[in-house]
Amino acid sequence: MKRLTMSLDDDLADAFEALVRSRGYENRSEAFRDLLRQDLGSTRLREQPDAPCVATLSYVYNHHQRQLALRLTDLQHDHHELTVATTHAHLDHDHCIETVILRGRTDAVRSFAQSVITQPGVSHGNLNLVPMAMHHAQGHEHLQPAAAHPSAAKGRKRSSR
Repeated sequence: MKRLTMSLDDDLADAFEALVRSRGYENRSEAFRDLLRQDLGSTRLREQPDAPCVATLSYVYNHHQRQLALRLTDLQHDHHELTVATTHAHLDHDHCIETVILRGRTDAVRSFAQSVITQPGVSHGNLNLVPMAMHHAQGHEHLQPAAAHPSAAKGRKRSSR
């Protein structure tokens, strides 16, 4: 691990210290690493549309909208290579929320999300993209189909900070 030393003006240093405290970081280094990873990841997603990602797509829809639930299900089946899992909940008599976990090329995930969000009757759609490295330190690919990946059933837990 490399050690970096940097200088910040007083206002920026105070704001950074406040961010460290408000988010509950144990130290400034971990906060800085997270901020740097977030910025580098955002840049990668923007500049490399073919880069792999995982994502959550959440949207609210009116389940009384004619054929909408069927269209949404068909979209997921038509893009089964991207769709990992879906959670569905009833919000009230008229509205449902779904969250879809997606995995694949960033441009394909964005395109799929847009096709869902623009369906008549869908509202409040939001896509959260997370960049993924193509190869883990041990050298296996992260984007293999879930059934083919040896750790698919193990449910490894990672920090989401």
